[in-house]
Amino acid sequence: QVQLVESGGGLVQPGGSLRLSCAASRSIFGVYSMAWYRQAPGQQRELVAVITIFHDTNYADSVKGRFTISRDNAKNTVYLQMNSLKPEDTAVYYCNTDRRLLPWGQGTQVTVSS
Repeated sequence: QVQLVESGGGLVQPGGSLRLSCAASRSIFGVYSMAWYRQAPGQQRELVAVITIFHDTNYADSVKGRFTISRDNAKNTVYLQMNSLKPEDTAVYYCNTDRRLLPWGQGTQVTVSS
């Protein structure tokens, strides 16, 4: 079974940047569109960004222009570059396919606070 492992989170001040990574335990990225999601306390998990196998991308309005999703199929890894971070970006970030087909990983905590 495929395992997803997210990393790269942390505590950052407003306006700062972080780069998240999501590695799969075996080669799957050539098949699926991949996505990043986030879940804030007391909130539902929401879609943040999607990247297709052709590297087309789409973003939630709340992160458009600040976040960039990318993928490296050879490394079975998808990335999320997050710039100009805001306190409202605070959440646990997860990756999965765009249709949430794989078991969820543990996520990586992102905290934006001064």
